[in-house]
Amino acid sequence: MLPLKALLQQKGMSQARLARKVKLSPATIAQLLNKGIWPTNPPRDALQASITAVLTAKGIAVSAAHFEPAPIAEDAEKNHNAQEGIDMLLRKQTLSPQARKHFGLFRDPFDNDVTEASDVFVTPDSRYVREAMWSTAKLGGFIAVAGESGSGKSTLRRDLIDRIAREDAPIVIMEPYVLGMEDNDLKGKTLKAGSIADSMIHALSPLEKPRQTMEAKGRQLHRLLKDSRKAGFVHCLIIEEAHGLSVPTLKHLKRFFELEDGFKKLLSIILIGQTELKTKLSERAPEVREVVQRCELVELAPLDSHLDAYLKFKFDRVGKPFDEVFEAGALDGLRARLIFSNGGKNDRGTISLMYPLMVNNLVTAALNQAASLGFPKVSADLIREA
Repeated sequence: MLPLKALLQQKGMSQARLARKVKLSPATIAQLLNKGIWPTNPPRDALQASITAVLTAKGIAVSAAHFEPAPIAEDAEKNHNAQEGIDMLLRKQTLSPQARKHFGLFRDPFDNDVTEASDVFVTPDSRYVREAMWSTAKLGGFIAVAGESGSGKSTLRRDLIDRIAREDAPIVIMEPYVLGMEDNDLKGKTLKAGSIADSMIHALSPLEKPRQTMEAKGRQLHRLLKDSRKAGFVHCLIIEEAHGLSVPTLKHLKRFFELEDGFKKLLSIILIGQTELKTKLSERAPEVREVVQRCELVELAPLDSHLDAYLKFKFDRVGKPFDEVFEAGALDGLRARLIFSNGGKNDRGTISLMYPLMVNNLVTAALNQAASLGFPKVSADLIREA
């Protein structure tokens, strides 16, 4: 934040008034005061002189120091900005009635936007994950899908189940309920092997009561799987929020996976979870090495270079041309908000938060703000300020 902002507040001059005086948008002035981001036009020297002249004419003494950001430890500032951005972007944003009317949107492009397979936007990365899940369910295997919150994991799970129904594939899906599941009993309820077996028994034979002991339950499950296989079905266990599985349960999954009828595997497994799942299934974790050796780990990547295509796809689905909503270069503002530096001066790595949920929330906030300010289109400056 520039010291100039505090000076304006102290003297009772609004940002909007300053914006009018220097003939810039309120969003551009807000970006300058809050984040020290100078517009490309007019040049910095000219804009600084113009602001100084306006304030001086109002009897407000201003110096060059007011235009320099207050010194903050670089790494601490970046970490704070990144976390602040993550927290904000995870909050649900709803398109206001004013924004719907302003942009002529009769449907929200991002709310309840996936109701059939054609609504699913896929990149080459997500298409690989999609087909890997399908192949595992249909042909067998053990796969773990990891991704950030809002990266599209649940959408791909729903797409898989919908595809099985559409193609009338002989696949029995078994999904244990994971409400309140945690990886230890201090934080919540761990999902144990017995509960997973109960869920599979119920899916295979809803009227058959699970046996009491784990040994008897295991025999019962094995029999049901073999009978179902002889009837022409294959079986897939899907566990969402799998990052909440305990290490013992992960190890037990290997034993489920090894249930066989001769040379035929009776069960495939798909784990779906946040990035902590990747850590739990790390090759450096010796306690789960037997699971890691049998499980393929795939990650959902951020949209990054597919951002333009994603937004055009979403707005085309609601009958609104992309160019009628966004100014040229507007997506540069999105990239500026969703890509963070990963470290200090000597670390050039970046963290991308360009996942569907975060893009949706940020664009929705920008649409609402553009409507409230009366802007005809969403600009890069407006997105940076949203």
